[in-house]
Amino acid sequence: MQAIAVSCRFVQMRSKPFNLERVMLSFKPALLATVLAASSLAAQATAVNLAANAQWQAFGVDSFSSLSSGTEWIDNNDSSAVGFGTPLSFTFTIVDGFVGQLTVVDASLAGDTFKVFSNGQLLGSTSSVPVQVYGSAPDVGYDYDAALQNSAFSRGVFTLGAGSYSITGALAQSLMIDDGMGGLSPLNATAGAVKLSVSAVPEPSSLALVFAALGVTWLVSRRTETR
Repeated sequence: MQAIAVSCRFVQMRSKPFNLERVMLSFKPALLATVLAASSLAAQATAVNLAANAQWQAFGVDSFSSLSSGTEWIDNNDSSAVGFGTPLSFTFTIVDGFVGQLTVVDASLAGDTFKVFSNGQLLGSTSSVPVQVYGSAPDVGYDYDAALQNSAFSRGVFTLGAGSYSITGALAQSLMIDDGMGGLSPLNATAGAVKLSVSAVPEPSSLALVFAALGVTWLVSRRTETR
């Protein structure tokens, strides 16, 4: 009898006319909430003007502190600051006649690598490094120069032409931590930094002089060898 009752209830439910408008009305609040959440996260993004002075500007990665719970670069310098946990971008403009060199380095504990994006497009990845385990990984703290000199830490150098840039990044490989059950899990938290230097593009006449000087040097060396 119970099976028959359940079957009858199912038939009654299926026999009701399908109300598309009702379904759409019930779907709209959930869709609106999703859109508003995404818009709110985007609105809270932090943009930092990156000066072309070859000075380090820090970023963090922390899936626990990130407002998105992701592993993108975030502002995590001050937990009491308004922008704490928001996606972080570095913006700058390179004018005509100049070329920029953007350096990205991992710091704190070794073992992390990054994907780097320019204006939303993949610019490249930092160098491959061995996977490290928390407790035995090299540690330089927040000394970015020391990290840059240590091959255990991932780094990347990108050459950029004239234009306006918004640089963002995300974790590609994470330092691992013992999960207490005989396995390893990604820590998904690290620190790093970027710096920008800019230099003038040599004029064609200057390049011609350089090549001419190199040619003269080569001729002199050849004559010396033949004597």
